[in-house]
Amino acid sequence: MFAVIKTGGKQYKVAKGDTILVEKLDADEGAEVSFEEVLLVGDEKDSKIGQPIVSGAKVTGKVIEQGRGKKKIVFKFKSKTRQNKKKGHRQAFTKVEITNITAS
Repeated sequence: MFAVIKTGGKQYKVAKGDTILVEKLDADEGAEVSFEEVLLVGDEKDSKIGQPIVSGAKVTGKVIEQGRGKKKIVFKFKSKTRQNKKKGHRQAFTKVEITNITAS
């Protein structure tokens, strides 16, 4: 069984046992999280497509890690005036292992 969930403004296709990196969630490591915005639930035989979400469907997962990604360099340069600005950014993420998918 698989599902498509929406969190942090992005959509993820998940199955039981998958590990995904999502935008930072307010949860401690080892805590259970549930995703209520399930857009699609399906298996080999049939699927349920939500309009926009599937009612009664729920995906639960366990928080494995809270972390920050690799540094991205933001460099702005204006020609002829020799102005430049260098800045770095590290995006925060949460690593979640999917434990259960339920669809009523």
